[in-house]
Amino acid sequence: MSEKLTFQSEIRRFQNLQTRRHFFTNSALGLGSAALATMTAQNALAMPNVTSETGNTFPHVTPKAKRAIYLFMSGAPSQMDMYDYKPKMLDLFNTELPDSIRKGQRLTTMTSGQKRFPIAPSRFKFKKYDNGGDGMWVSELLPETTKILHELAFMRSVKTEAINHDPAITYICTGDQLPGRASLGAWLSYGLGSENGDLPAFVVLNSTWSARRDAQALFNRLWGNGFLPSKHQGVMLRTGADPVLFLSNPSGVSKKMRRKMLDSLNELNQKTYEKLGDPETQARISQYEMAFRMQSAVPELTNLSDESDETLALYGPDVKKPGTFAHHCLLARRMAERGVRLTQIFHRGWDQHGNLVGDLKSQCRDIDRPTFGLITDLRRRGLLDDTLVVWGGEFGRTVYCQGRLTKENYGRDHHPRCFTMWMAGAGIKGGVVHGETDDFCYNIVKDPVHVRDVNATILHLLGIDHEKFIFKHQGLDMRLTGVEKAHVVKQVLA
Repeated sequence: MSEKLTFQSEIRRFQNLQTRRHFFTNSALGLGSAALATMTAQNALAMPNVTSETGNTFPHVTPKAKRAIYLFMSGAPSQMDMYDYKPKMLDLFNTELPDSIRKGQRLTTMTSGQKRFPIAPSRFKFKKYDNGGDGMWVSELLPETTKILHELAFMRSVKTEAINHDPAITYICTGDQLPGRASLGAWLSYGLGSENGDLPAFVVLNSTWSARRDAQALFNRLWGNGFLPSKHQGVMLRTGADPVLFLSNPSGVSKKMRRKMLDSLNELNQKTYEKLGDPETQARISQYEMAFRMQSAVPELTNLSDESDETLALYGPDVKKPGTFAHHCLLARRMAERGVRLTQIFHRGWDQHGNLVGDLKSQCRDIDRPTFGLITDLRRRGLLDDTLVVWGGEFGRTVYCQGRLTKENYGRDHHPRCFTMWMAGAGIKGGVVHGETDDFCYNIVKDPVHVRDVNATILHLLGIDHEKFIFKHQGLDMRLTGVEKAHVVKQVLA
Protein backbone atom coordinates (compact mmCIF):
# COMPACT_ATOMS: atom_id res chain seq x y z
CA MET A 1 0.00 0.00 0.00
CA SER A 2 1.31 3.47 -0.85
CA GLU A 3 2.36 6.03 1.76
CA LYS A 4 -0.58 8.20 0.79
CA LEU A 5 -3.15 5.41 1.22
CA THR A 6 -1.65 4.38 4.54
CA PHE A 7 -1.96 7.92 5.82
CA GLN A 8 -5.53 8.28 4.57
CA SER A 9 -6.53 5.05 6.30
CA GLU A 10 -5.11 6.45 9.53
CA ILE A 11 -7.19 9.61 9.08
CA ARG A 12 -10.34 7.54 8.55
CA ARG A 13 -9.55 5.51 11.64
CA PHE A 14 -9.05 8.69 13.63
CA GLN A 15 -12.38 10.08 12.42
CA ASN A 16 -14.22 6.89 13.36
CA LEU A 17 -12.76 7.02 16.86
CA GLN A 18 -13.74 10.64 17.48
CA THR A 19 -16.41 11.07 20.14
CA ARG A 20 -18.85 13.99 19.90
CA ARG A 21 -17.12 15.63 22.85
CA HIS A 22 -13.67 15.43 21.25
CA PHE A 23 -15.01 16.62 17.92
CA PHE A 24 -16.38 19.83 19.37
CA THR A 25 -13.40 20.29 21.69
CA ASN A 26 -10.91 20.20 18.84
CA SER A 27 -13.27 21.63 16.20
CA ALA A 28 -11.20 20.10 13.43
CA LEU A 29 -11.21 16.63 11.92
CA GLY A 30 -7.93 17.54 10.26
CA LEU A 31 -6.00 17.45 13.54
CA GLY A 32 -4.86 13.90 12.86
CA SER A 33 -2.97 15.12 9.82
CA ALA A 34 -0.19 16.32 12.11
CA ALA A 35 0.90 12.68 12.20
CA LEU A 36 2.16 13.24 8.65
CA ALA A 37 5.44 14.59 10.00
CA THR A 38 6.29 11.35 11.78
CA MET A 39 4.15 8.65 10.11
CA THR A 40 4.87 9.29 6.46
CA ALA A 41 7.58 11.92 6.20
CA GLN A 42 10.25 11.90 8.88
CA ASN A 43 12.19 13.99 6.44
CA ALA A 44 9.90 15.60 3.90
CA LEU A 45 12.89 16.78 1.90
CA ALA A 46 13.84 13.17 1.31
CA MET A 47 10.26 11.99 0.64
CA PRO A 48 8.62 14.39 -1.82
CA ASN A 49 4.98 14.54 -2.89
CA VAL A 50 3.41 13.27 0.33
CA THR A 51 -0.19 14.47 0.38
CA SER A 52 -2.53 14.81 3.37
CA GLU A 53 -6.30 15.16 3.33
CA THR A 54 -5.97 18.80 4.35
CA GLY A 55 -4.42 19.50 0.95
CA ASN A 56 -0.79 19.79 2.09
CA THR A 57 1.80 18.27 -0.24
CA PHE A 58 5.48 18.47 0.64
CA PRO A 59 7.57 19.89 -0.75
CA HIS A 60 5.50 22.40 -2.73
CA VAL A 61 8.59 23.83 -4.40
CA THR A 62 12.17 22.64 -4.65
CA PRO A 63 13.69 23.40 -1.23
CA LYS A 64 16.94 25.32 -1.01
CA ALA A 65 17.27 24.94 2.77
CA LYS A 66 16.93 21.90 5.01
CA ARG A 67 16.95 23.92 8.20
CA ALA A 68 17.04 27.49 9.53
CA ILE A 69 18.65 29.52 12.30
CA TYR A 70 16.73 32.64 13.36
CA LEU A 71 18.68 35.33 15.25
CA PHE A 72 15.93 37.44 16.84
CA MET A 73 16.86 40.82 18.36
CA SER A 74 13.99 41.30 20.80
CA GLY A 75 13.21 44.94 21.58
CA ALA A 76 13.82 46.38 18.10
CA PRO A 77 17.37 47.35 17.04
CA SER A 78 17.87 50.87 15.70
CA GLN A 79 18.22 50.50 11.94
CA MET A 80 19.61 54.00 11.28
CA ASP A 81 22.38 53.43 13.84
CA MET A 82 23.41 50.08 12.37
CA TYR A 83 22.51 49.46 8.73
CA ASP A 84 20.44 52.28 7.18
CA TYR A 85 22.83 55.22 6.77
CA LYS A 86 21.19 58.68 6.65
CA PRO A 87 23.97 61.31 6.32
CA LYS A 88 21.56 64.17 5.50
CA MET A 89 20.26 64.04 9.06
CA LEU A 90 23.59 65.37 10.37
CA ASP A 91 22.66 68.87 9.20
CA LEU A 92 19.19 68.61 10.76
CA PHE A 93 20.24 67.88 14.33
CA ASN A 94 17.58 69.01 16.83
CA THR A 95 15.27 70.35 14.11
CA GLU A 96 11.63 69.32 14.05
CA LEU A 97 10.58 66.23 12.10
CA PRO A 98 8.47 67.65 9.24
CA ASP A 99 4.74 66.91 9.30
CA SER A 100 5.07 65.96 5.64
CA ILE A 101 7.29 63.06 6.72
CA ARG A 102 5.42 61.99 9.81
CA LYS A 103 2.03 62.13 8.02
CA GLY A 104 0.05 61.83 11.22
CA GLN A 105 1.54 58.48 12.12
CA ARG A 106 0.21 56.79 15.22
CA LEU A 107 2.59 57.27 18.17
CA THR A 108 3.19 55.23 21.30
CA THR A 109 2.13 56.59 24.68
CA MET A 110 5.81 57.14 25.44
CA THR A 111 6.20 60.00 22.95
CA SER A 112 2.62 61.04 22.13
CA GLY A 113 2.80 63.67 24.85
CA GLN A 114 6.05 65.24 23.64
CA LYS A 115 5.79 68.86 22.52
CA ARG A 116 8.63 68.38 20.03
CA PHE A 117 9.94 65.59 17.81
CA PRO A 118 13.59 66.64 17.32
CA ILE A 119 15.71 64.81 14.77
CA ALA A 120 18.53 62.75 16.30
CA PRO A 121 21.16 61.86 13.66
CA SER A 122 23.18 58.74 14.33
CA ARG A 123 26.19 59.48 16.46
CA PHE A 124 28.05 56.53 14.96
CA LYS A 125 30.36 56.62 11.97
CA PHE A 126 29.46 54.65 8.85
CA LYS A 127 31.68 53.20 6.15
CA LYS A 128 30.83 51.83 2.73
CA TYR A 129 32.00 48.24 2.26
CA ASP A 130 32.31 46.04 -0.77
CA ASN A 131 29.56 43.45 -0.50
CA GLY A 132 29.93 42.08 -4.01
CA GLY A 133 27.25 44.48 -5.25
CA ASP A 134 26.79 48.25 -5.09
CA GLY A 135 28.41 48.47 -1.70
CA MET A 136 26.87 48.49 1.75
CA TRP A 137 27.01 51.19 4.43
CA VAL A 138 27.49 49.69 7.89
CA SER A 139 27.99 51.31 11.28
CA GLU A 140 31.26 51.23 13.20
CA LEU A 141 29.38 49.17 15.82
CA LEU A 142 29.60 46.03 13.66
CA PRO A 143 33.21 45.63 12.49
CA GLU A 144 33.09 41.81 12.39
CA THR A 145 29.80 41.68 10.51
CA THR A 146 31.37 43.76 7.72
CA LYS A 147 33.63 40.78 6.96
CA ILE A 148 30.67 38.64 5.86
CA LEU A 149 28.62 41.20 3.92
CA HIS A 150 29.12 39.23 0.72
CA GLU A 151 27.03 36.45 2.32
CA LEU A 152 24.16 38.68 3.47
CA ALA A 153 21.04 39.92 1.68
CA PHE A 154 19.67 43.04 3.36
CA MET A 155 16.00 43.99 3.37
CA ARG A 156 15.94 47.63 4.50
CA SER A 157 12.23 48.14 3.88
CA VAL A 158 10.53 45.71 6.26
CA LYS A 159 7.32 46.99 7.85
CA THR A 160 4.55 45.97 10.23
CA GLU A 161 1.28 47.40 11.57
CA ALA A 162 2.08 46.67 15.23
CA ILE A 163 3.58 49.57 17.20
CA ASN A 164 4.05 47.92 20.61
CA HIS A 165 6.38 45.07 21.48
CA ASP A 166 4.08 42.24 22.45
CA PRO A 167 1.73 42.39 19.44
CA ALA A 168 4.67 43.08 17.11
CA ILE A 169 6.81 40.16 18.22
CA THR A 170 3.74 37.91 18.35
CA TYR A 171 2.95 39.01 14.78
CA ILE A 172 6.29 38.20 13.24
CA CYS A 173 6.72 34.94 15.20
CA THR A 174 3.20 33.55 14.72
CA GLY A 175 1.63 35.50 11.85
CA ASP A 176 -0.93 37.39 13.95
CA GLN A 177 -0.84 40.17 16.54
CA LEU A 178 -3.23 38.26 18.81
CA PRO A 179 -2.02 35.27 20.86
CA GLY A 180 -3.14 31.77 20.03
CA ARG A 181 -1.56 31.11 16.64
CA ALA A 182 1.14 28.56 15.88
CA SER A 183 4.72 29.82 15.69
CA LEU A 184 6.98 29.58 12.65
CA GLY A 185 8.97 26.72 14.17
CA ALA A 186 5.81 24.80 15.06
CA TRP A 187 4.60 25.13 11.46
CA LEU A 188 7.95 23.82 10.20
CA SER A 189 7.86 20.92 12.64
CA TYR A 190 4.30 20.09 11.60
CA GLY A 191 5.03 20.29 7.89
CA LEU A 192 8.57 18.97 7.56
CA GLY A 193 9.11 16.89 10.67
CA SER A 194 12.58 16.32 12.06
CA GLU A 195 15.84 15.09 10.55
CA ASN A 196 16.90 13.75 13.95
CA GLY A 197 14.67 11.50 16.04
CA ASP A 198 16.72 12.20 19.17
CA LEU A 199 16.28 15.99 19.19
CA PRO A 200 13.24 18.25 18.79
CA ALA A 201 12.53 19.76 15.39
CA PHE A 202 12.30 23.24 16.96
CA VAL A 203 14.70 24.49 19.64
CA VAL A 204 14.70 27.90 21.36
CA LEU A 205 17.59 29.64 23.13
CA ASN A 206 17.15 32.77 25.27
CA SER A 207 20.49 34.60 25.49
CA THR A 208 21.84 36.93 28.14
CA TRP A 209 22.46 40.55 27.12
CA SER A 210 24.77 43.39 28.17
CA ALA A 211 22.61 46.53 28.00
CA ARG A 212 20.42 47.67 30.90
CA ARG A 213 19.14 44.61 32.73
CA ASP A 214 15.39 45.13 32.34
CA ALA A 215 13.99 44.02 29.00
CA GLN A 216 10.75 43.11 27.31
CA ALA A 217 9.35 39.78 28.51
CA LEU A 218 9.27 36.78 26.20
CA PHE A 219 6.26 34.48 26.40
CA ASN A 220 6.35 30.82 25.42
CA ARG A 221 3.55 31.42 22.92
CA LEU A 222 6.28 32.90 20.66
CA TRP A 223 7.52 29.35 20.15
CA GLY A 224 4.21 27.66 20.96
CA ASN A 225 2.14 25.23 18.92
CA GLY A 226 -1.10 27.27 19.03
CA PHE A 227 -3.80 25.14 17.40
CA LEU A 228 -1.30 22.54 16.15
CA PRO A 229 -0.71 19.39 18.23
CA SER A 230 1.48 20.11 21.23
CA LYS A 231 4.39 17.95 20.04
CA HIS A 232 5.24 20.71 17.55
CA GLN A 233 5.91 23.44 20.13
CA GLY A 234 9.48 24.66 20.55
CA VAL A 235 11.70 23.24 23.27
CA MET A 236 13.69 25.84 25.19
CA LEU A 237 17.19 24.81 26.24
CA ARG A 238 18.13 26.35 29.57
CA THR A 239 21.54 27.25 30.94
CA GLY A 240 22.88 24.95 33.61
CA ALA A 241 23.11 21.27 34.47
CA ASP A 242 19.58 20.54 33.22
CA PRO A 243 19.12 22.18 29.78
CA VAL A 244 15.57 20.78 29.70
CA LEU A 245 13.46 20.69 32.86
CA PHE A 246 12.73 17.23 34.28
CA LEU A 247 14.84 15.54 31.60
CA SER A 248 17.21 13.90 34.10
CA ASN A 249 16.15 10.81 36.01
CA PRO A 250 15.39 11.41 39.70
CA SER A 251 17.76 9.99 42.28
CA GLY A 252 17.36 6.22 42.49
CA VAL A 253 15.76 5.85 39.04
CA SER A 254 17.98 4.05 36.51
CA LYS A 255 17.70 4.32 32.74
CA LYS A 256 16.40 0.74 32.63
CA MET A 257 13.74 1.56 35.20
CA ARG A 258 12.74 4.71 33.28
CA ARG A 259 12.40 2.64 30.08
CA LYS A 260 10.18 0.11 31.82
CA MET A 261 8.03 2.87 33.30
CA LEU A 262 7.60 4.55 29.90
CA ASP A 263 6.65 1.26 28.24
CA SER A 264 3.90 0.74 30.80
CA LEU A 265 2.73 4.33 30.52
CA ASN A 266 2.66 4.13 26.73
CA GLU A 267 0.48 1.03 26.93
CA LEU A 268 -2.05 2.92 29.05
CA ASN A 269 -1.94 5.94 26.74
CA GLN A 270 -2.42 3.73 23.68
CA LYS A 271 -5.55 2.20 25.22
CA THR A 272 -6.84 5.68 25.95
CA TYR A 273 -6.23 6.68 22.35
CA GLU A 274 -8.00 3.59 21.00
CA LYS A 275 -10.99 4.38 23.20
CA LEU A 276 -11.27 8.14 22.62
CA GLY A 277 -9.24 8.90 19.50
CA ASP A 278 -7.83 12.11 20.95
CA PRO A 279 -4.69 12.98 18.92
CA GLU A 280 -3.20 14.75 21.94
CA THR A 281 -2.80 11.29 23.50
CA GLN A 282 -0.52 10.34 20.63
CA ALA A 283 1.33 13.60 21.07
CA ARG A 284 1.85 12.74 24.74
CA ILE A 285 3.28 9.34 23.82
CA SER A 286 5.69 10.85 21.29
CA GLN A 287 6.80 13.54 23.77
CA TYR A 288 7.62 10.96 26.42
CA GLU A 289 9.65 8.99 23.90
CA MET A 290 11.43 12.11 22.70
CA ALA A 291 12.33 13.04 26.28
CA PHE A 292 13.84 9.58 26.81
CA ARG A 293 15.99 9.88 23.69
CA MET A 294 16.98 13.44 24.60
CA GLN A 295 18.51 12.21 27.86
CA SER A 296 21.50 11.11 25.80
CA ALA A 297 21.30 13.52 22.86
CA VAL A 298 21.09 16.83 24.77
CA PRO A 299 24.16 16.36 27.01
CA GLU A 300 26.17 15.40 23.93
CA LEU A 301 24.85 18.46 22.07
CA THR A 302 25.76 20.92 24.82
CA ASN A 303 29.20 19.46 25.55
CA LEU A 304 31.67 21.66 23.65
CA SER A 305 34.81 19.72 24.61
CA ASP A 306 35.19 18.40 21.07
CA GLU A 307 35.35 21.90 19.55
CA SER A 308 38.81 23.06 18.50
CA ASP A 309 40.41 26.24 19.83
CA GLU A 310 40.28 27.61 16.29
CA THR A 311 36.51 27.12 16.14
CA LEU A 312 35.93 28.60 19.58
CA ALA A 313 37.96 31.66 18.61
CA LEU A 314 35.62 32.32 15.68
CA TYR A 315 32.75 33.07 18.06
CA GLY A 316 34.71 35.36 20.39
CA PRO A 317 35.66 35.36 24.08
CA ASP A 318 32.14 34.78 25.43
CA VAL A 319 31.67 31.46 23.66
CA LYS A 320 32.57 29.46 26.78
CA LYS A 321 30.06 31.34 28.94
CA PRO A 322 26.82 29.35 28.95
CA GLY A 323 23.79 31.46 28.04
CA THR A 324 25.61 34.12 26.05
CA PHE A 325 24.74 34.88 22.44
CA ALA A 326 28.17 33.56 21.40
CA HIS A 327 27.60 30.28 23.23
CA HIS A 328 24.17 29.94 21.66
CA CYS A 329 25.45 30.63 18.14
CA LEU A 330 27.89 27.74 18.52
CA LEU A 331 25.08 25.52 19.83
CA ALA A 332 22.99 26.58 16.81
CA ARG A 333 25.73 25.37 14.48
CA ARG A 334 25.90 22.07 16.37
CA MET A 335 22.12 21.72 16.07
CA ALA A 336 22.31 22.44 12.35
CA GLU A 337 24.78 19.57 12.04
CA ARG A 338 22.35 17.32 13.90
CA GLY A 339 19.33 18.16 11.78
CA VAL A 340 17.30 20.44 14.05
CA ARG A 341 14.78 22.06 11.70
CA LEU A 342 14.71 25.53 13.33
CA THR A 343 16.91 26.99 16.03
CA GLN A 344 15.67 30.38 17.21
CA ILE A 345 17.94 32.53 19.39
CA PHE A 346 16.29 35.40 21.24
CA HIS A 347 18.63 38.22 22.33
CA ARG A 348 16.85 40.80 24.45
CA GLY A 349 17.74 44.34 25.55
CA TRP A 350 17.27 46.28 22.28
CA ASP A 351 14.47 48.54 23.55
CA GLN A 352 16.51 51.74 23.76
CA HIS A 353 14.15 54.60 24.61
CA GLY A 354 17.04 56.31 26.38
CA ASN A 355 20.84 55.98 26.56
CA LEU A 356 20.85 54.43 23.10
CA VAL A 357 24.49 55.30 22.53
CA GLY A 358 25.68 53.35 25.57
CA ASP A 359 23.27 50.44 25.39
CA LEU A 360 23.49 49.91 21.63
CA LYS A 361 27.27 49.60 21.85
CA SER A 362 26.88 46.83 24.41
CA GLN A 363 24.23 45.00 22.43
CA CYS A 364 26.21 45.10 19.19
CA ARG A 365 29.28 43.89 21.03
CA ASP A 366 27.23 40.88 22.19
CA ILE A 367 26.22 39.83 18.68
CA ASP A 368 28.88 41.11 16.26
CA ARG A 369 31.67 38.56 16.65
CA PRO A 370 29.33 35.57 17.24
CA THR A 371 27.32 36.39 14.10
CA PHE A 372 30.52 36.51 12.06
CA GLY A 373 31.60 33.24 13.70
CA LEU A 374 28.33 31.48 12.96
CA ILE A 375 28.23 32.40 9.26
CA THR A 376 31.94 31.63 8.82
CA ASP A 377 31.72 28.31 10.66
CA LEU A 378 28.66 27.21 8.70
CA ARG A 379 30.38 28.14 5.43
CA ARG A 380 33.61 26.31 6.09
CA ARG A 381 31.73 23.15 7.11
CA GLY A 382 29.54 23.21 3.99
CA LEU A 383 26.42 23.80 6.09
CA LEU A 384 25.62 27.29 4.81
CA ASP A 385 24.61 25.82 1.46
CA ASP A 386 21.52 24.20 3.00
CA THR A 387 21.03 26.30 6.16
CA LEU A 388 19.08 29.57 6.11
CA VAL A 389 20.13 32.23 8.62
CA VAL A 390 17.74 35.10 9.43
CA TRP A 391 18.50 38.23 11.50
CA GLY A 392 16.04 40.87 12.69
CA GLY A 393 13.67 42.25 15.33
CA GLU A 394 9.97 43.07 15.64
CA PHE A 395 10.10 46.67 14.30
CA GLY A 396 12.46 49.64 13.99
CA ARG A 397 13.10 52.89 15.82
CA THR A 398 12.31 56.55 15.16
CA VAL A 399 14.70 59.16 13.76
CA TYR A 400 13.27 61.64 16.25
CA CYS A 401 14.45 61.60 19.83
CA GLN A 402 12.50 60.36 22.80
CA GLY A 403 13.28 62.38 25.91
CA ARG A 404 16.28 64.71 26.21
CA LEU A 405 18.47 65.12 23.14
CA THR A 406 22.17 65.90 23.25
CA LYS A 407 24.91 65.46 20.66
CA GLU A 408 26.38 62.71 22.81
CA ASN A 409 23.26 60.69 23.55
CA TYR A 410 19.59 60.20 22.74
CA GLY A 411 16.75 57.69 22.86
CA ARG A 412 14.44 56.45 20.11
CA ASP A 413 10.81 55.30 20.17
CA HIS A 414 9.17 52.36 18.36
CA HIS A 415 8.82 52.65 14.60
CA PRO A 416 6.85 50.04 12.61
CA ARG A 417 6.98 51.82 9.23
CA CYS A 418 10.47 50.64 8.28
CA PHE A 419 13.27 48.52 9.67
CA THR A 420 16.11 46.29 8.49
CA MET A 421 16.44 42.51 8.41
CA TRP A 422 18.88 40.26 6.63
CA MET A 423 19.12 36.67 5.42
CA ALA A 424 22.08 34.51 4.50
CA GLY A 425 22.81 30.97 3.39
CA ALA A 426 20.69 28.48 1.46
CA GLY A 427 19.01 30.02 -1.57
CA ILE A 428 20.03 33.59 -0.71
CA LYS A 429 21.84 35.93 -3.09
CA GLY A 430 24.69 37.36 -1.04
CA GLY A 431 25.58 41.03 -1.33
CA VAL A 432 22.05 42.20 -2.15
CA VAL A 433 20.52 45.38 -0.70
CA HIS A 434 16.76 45.31 -1.20
CA GLY A 435 14.39 48.18 -0.42
CA GLU A 436 14.94 51.84 0.34
CA THR A 437 13.73 54.32 2.94
CA ASP A 438 13.53 58.12 2.75
CA ASP A 439 16.26 60.46 4.00
CA PHE A 440 14.67 60.44 7.46
CA CYS A 441 14.56 56.63 7.67
CA TYR A 442 10.87 57.12 8.37
CA ASN A 443 8.95 55.95 5.29
CA ILE A 444 9.61 53.32 2.64
CA VAL A 445 10.18 54.75 -0.84
CA LYS A 446 11.04 51.54 -2.70
CA ASP A 447 10.20 47.82 -2.50
CA PRO A 448 8.28 47.43 0.79
CA VAL A 449 8.54 44.07 2.56
CA HIS A 450 5.82 43.17 5.05
CA VAL A 451 6.54 40.79 7.94
CA ARG A 452 4.16 38.38 6.17
CA ASP A 453 6.52 38.50 3.18
CA VAL A 454 9.45 37.61 5.44
CA ASN A 455 7.66 34.49 6.67
CA ALA A 456 6.52 33.59 3.15
CA THR A 457 10.15 33.78 1.99
CA ILE A 458 11.41 31.60 4.84
CA LEU A 459 8.78 28.96 4.06
CA HIS A 460 9.58 29.14 0.34
CA LEU A 461 13.26 28.47 0.92
CA LEU A 462 12.33 25.40 2.96
CA GLY A 463 10.17 24.08 0.12
CA ILE A 464 6.76 25.33 1.29
CA ASP A 465 4.25 27.47 -0.59
CA HIS A 466 2.72 29.62 2.14
CA GLU A 467 -0.64 29.77 0.34
CA LYS A 468 -0.94 25.98 0.18
CA PHE A 469 0.35 25.32 3.70
CA ILE A 470 -2.88 25.20 5.70
CA PHE A 471 -4.35 23.69 8.84
CA LYS A 472 -8.08 23.51 9.38
CA HIS A 473 -9.10 25.00 12.73
CA GLN A 474 -12.58 26.01 13.86
CA GLY A 475 -13.83 25.91 10.31
CA LEU A 476 -11.03 28.08 8.93
CA ASP A 477 -8.04 27.34 6.71
CA MET A 478 -5.25 28.68 8.93
CA ARG A 479 -1.93 29.82 7.44
CA LEU A 480 1.21 31.27 8.96
CA THR A 481 0.92 34.24 6.60
CA GLY A 482 -2.79 34.80 7.31
CA VAL A 483 -5.50 35.77 4.83
CA GLU A 484 -3.96 38.97 3.45
CA LYS A 485 -1.71 38.71 0.42
CA ALA A 486 1.92 37.85 1.12
CA HIS A 487 4.78 37.67 -1.38
CA VAL A 488 8.07 35.80 -1.54
CA VAL A 489 10.86 38.39 -1.70
CA LYS A 490 12.36 37.00 -4.91
CA GLN A 491 14.90 39.83 -5.21
CA VAL A 492 16.99 38.34 -2.39
CA LEU A 493 16.92 34.79 -3.79
CA ALA A 494 19.81 33.28 -5.68
